[in-house]
Amino acid sequence: MSNSKILADKLRQFCAERKFEKAVVGLSGGVDSAVVLAVAATALGAKNVSALILPQNSVSSAESKMLAEKVAAQFGVQTFEFEIGGIVDKFTPPWSTSLPTGRQVRLAKMNLAPRIRMTALFHFANSQNALVLGTSNRSEILLGYGTKFGDFAADVEVLGNFFKTEVFALARELGVPPAIISRAPTAELFENQNDESELGANYSVLDEILIRLEKNNFALPENPTELEKNILERVRTNRHKIELTPNL
Repeated sequence: MSNSKILADKLRQFCAERKFEKAVVGLSGGVDSAVVLAVAATALGAKNVSALILPQNSVSSAESKMLAEKVAAQFGVQTFEFEIGGIVDKFTPPWSTSLPTGRQVRLAKMNLAPRIRMTALFHFANSQNALVLGTSNRSEILLGYGTKFGDFAADVEVLGNFFKTEVFALARELGVPPAIISRAPTAELFENQNDESELGANYSVLDEILIRLEKNNFALPENPTELEKNILERVRTNRHKIELTPNL
């Protein structure tokens, strides 16, 4: 049995055990959300899956919207579009004028968009009695490459046990459009943003290191490279993003 078929069976069982028949996916035009959409349509039937396209027009590309619409049409899933840029731009709390400009303030604003998207997804899900399907893969989860209470918030992470390189294999298995598979991974947090440039290596290299670290209980090998040390530091620093909120 193929990995995509096993994954669809697991999602079907997960939803059935929780007595949910419907699901919603935030569709970005990237490979992760395309794979989740395809798996969900297989597991639950296309009529029971909805896709929200949530562009931030000042940042999101026209290509992203086009590819999102294309993959939704291919798998017969209904889409709803809601532009979030206006909400991001209007978010000017009273403390914003007293904060110094700098990297941390820019980072906070970039994280605002994923949190608004997740608010929209959960609002839609609540109104439809549906589950929100997360689109983060294992590479992103381990690296903390996502927004706490943003794209890391979901009812279930469909790709949580699949590294990014494995997601590409799933995409080919499911027949995701080649234009999505070959596209450079980007969270589109800012103009011309590229995931691999931010992370310091391409996903094939990152996954190789992450798999070794995980097998070795996240202990560095002898004579580690700078990249290995940087990746382990990122894993440790960002662990709070995926842990349950602690009780004191």
